[in-house]
Amino acid sequence: MAVFEIFSHAELRKYKTTICSKATIFQIIVFVLTLVAPLLIAHRSQGFWQRYDLYIEQPEVHFKHQILVIIETQNNDYVAWSTYQNFNQMQQSHLRVPVVKSREEDTNRDGKYDVLYVTMEMPMLDTENVLGVKLILLFDYKFHKFTSFQMESLAYIHHESPLPGAQLSVVGDLKLKQKQFLAHKGTDIRFNTSILNSSSVFAEAFDLSKIFSTYTSRNMTTYFDGQFPIWKTSRGAGLPFVLQATMHYPEETVYYLPGFWQLIKWAWVQYVAILLIFLFVFEKVKIFVFQNQIVNTIVETPVKSHQS
Repeated sequence: MAVFEIFSHAELRKYKTTICSKATIFQIIVFVLTLVAPLLIAHRSQGFWQRYDLYIEQPEVHFKHQILVIIETQNNDYVAWSTYQNFNQMQQSHLRVPVVKSREEDTNRDGKYDVLYVTMEMPMLDTENVLGVKLILLFDYKFHKFTSFQMESLAYIHHESPLPGAQLSVVGDLKLKQKQFLAHKGTDIRFNTSILNSSSVFAEAFDLSKIFSTYTSRNMTTYFDGQFPIWKTSRGAGLPFVLQATMHYPEETVYYLPGFWQLIKWAWVQYVAILLIFLFVFEKVKIFVFQNQIVNTIVETPVKSHQS
């Protein structure tokens, strides 16, 4: 007659030994290896401790309506203007007052400005030929997602041409340059200081080389990224030189130092993933060793009692 399995269950076996025995030493070694080996492997495989992390956020940017412009002409001459009274007083005969129009737009209606439009019309003499433009715009720049970060930043727009110009049009992005990681929380206003010393009566305070040298030494800066300037020539008699700038405020990738719990979470995931493998492997090893009595133990099986 054919037979078939109708029921099965595991049999529990207990392996007993004294404290000072080979079996005890073997169990301790397996226990230590099971816990420590995954930790060593996870650490040595790189990335166990997360040195930094990143997130994407659109900065909150506001144009501060602070400008410094220098228009270079023939014979190494120039005309200039700024929103700083002391700078204007230093220019004397080089001072020209332009007509400046600017506006910021929130195109996606999320409460943050997305683009800045600036138009400047600089009056010029018919005998003056514009060969170059240098323009500095100042901004209030903020992040809020992790660290509450705020700084004063700038955008530098410049262009030179051997041909006398009538208009310069530029389109680009206000981009972030980060040299150091931000914290994962708190307030950071280290760079929320004036880039240009408007109260200074010394010309060196408005020297562009010194301004940029100090500015670029900071860990967080912005710059204008415009790849396609358009330089138009043939300025008509009595017409001003026109500068048009369109500047977008794009989302930025911000690097920061993870906090304690983020470090532990990331390290724990890696450790447990390797630990599960070691638990499975060493469980099989222990079953083989104790079943085959490679180390001597006392085997205790369940006592079966029968009632008649």
